[in-house]
Amino acid sequence: MMRSSPLLRSMLVLNARAFGFLNAPLVGAARRGFRGGAAAPTLGLSRRGGALHGARSASDFTTSELKRLLGERGIDFRDCLEKRELVERLQDALRGGDGLSGGAASAMGQLDAGERSVVELFQRVAPSVAFIQTSVVKSTSPLSMRGEVTPSGSGSGFVWDTEGHVVTNYHVIQQAQKATVTGLGTGDAASMAAYDATLVGAEPEKDIAVLKVRAPASVLEPIEVGSSSELLVGQSVLAIGNPFGLDHTLTKGIVSAVGREVQGVAGRPIKGCVQTDAAINPGNSGGPLLDAKGRLIGVNTAIYSPSGASAGIGFAIPVDAVRRIVNQLIRYGRMLRPSMGISVADDQMTRGLAMRLGAPLDGVLVMEAPPNSPGADAGLVGCMRKNGQLYLGDLITRVNGTPVKTVEDLLTLVEETEIGSSVVLTVHRSADAKNEETLTVKTVDRSQLARS
Repeated sequence: MMRSSPLLRSMLVLNARAFGFLNAPLVGAARRGFRGGAAAPTLGLSRRGGALHGARSASDFTTSELKRLLGERGIDFRDCLEKRELVERLQDALRGGDGLSGGAASAMGQLDAGERSVVELFQRVAPSVAFIQTSVVKSTSPLSMRGEVTPSGSGSGFVWDTEGHVVTNYHVIQQAQKATVTGLGTGDAASMAAYDATLVGAEPEKDIAVLKVRAPASVLEPIEVGSSSELLVGQSVLAIGNPFGLDHTLTKGIVSAVGREVQGVAGRPIKGCVQTDAAINPGNSGGPLLDAKGRLIGVNTAIYSPSGASAGIGFAIPVDAVRRIVNQLIRYGRMLRPSMGISVADDQMTRGLAMRLGAPLDGVLVMEAPPNSPGADAGLVGCMRKNGQLYLGDLITRVNGTPVKTVEDLLTLVEETEIGSSVVLTVHRSADAKNEETLTVKTVDRSQLARS
């Protein structure tokens, strides 16, 4: 049961006195408190023997109470120098029909529809965003066997499902021996607790890691997952983080560009990233990037800034890639990588050969297709050297109809397919554009090739 304060009860009477209303049935509610979370009535008093019962005059309020009531109602009182002026300002507001409301409700009432939408979105999603503190164990001295736990880094993460999986950036936990998750949920003791996290799996090349915490269901509120395939430059986005464990933060911006390329911590570029001008400050890495409806569209991963502070250029890993990676990490503990079992020339080597030949090589050159590999079984042929002369192998120019210009293009397109699915390749036999053929290769898990 929620009980009304003496200040509120007195204001109920003051409000009614200002209007001259009498409503006896409401007085009992004001005295007993309001049940079931119902809103407090704004009017109500009773008469006993012709006099107002239990009422306080406006002058009975202290200066602090008057300022608080005026402030909660959004009334400027900074020009009031005396208590009498505060009383008059409050009475004028009551005569003007200004009802009683709590501070938050009054503040929300002064916002426009767009602002209210953002505030409500933040209040809904913030409990799903966590602070992740990592630590390592260091020896206290060269001669001691005793270890000391030392903080090594921090970042943000967010709840993926009700089973306790938390998604973050791989670089947040890269050097960690221990990780602790805090800031989950709101409104109960469990939301104030710290939870030890275990590593479920990580994909360094995409800068994604999945942790798991054993937390009660009351603090596990998954974020709704959206799609990044139809993002438009100019649409609104919001970035939520929990930097340094102080509190949740919100920054707002737009999609500045799509299809960006960011260098990953594993050395390979992360393609298809979302660029945004929403500030992604230190400590926000691993937090969600949301659309205007609060749906996940990316995982904040990096900023472009010479100083290390936000410069209006932030990047997020697109959610379509995140969903595929996270689901595999949860199910298998690792990424299952489709492969054709072939070796290809790096881009620099291909450009060098093109210069020597005096002809363009627009594609990826097959260097080797080992026997019994999926590529060899499909008919791919690698380069060979005979009598000191180099004979070029097949040049892959398209994968499932999409042009490929670099090795990264080829790897990205193949890795987007399911293991065991068929990949249609357009190749130039012996790197000759006049001799074009189409081959179909069935992919396998790369780990199977390593064991064979």
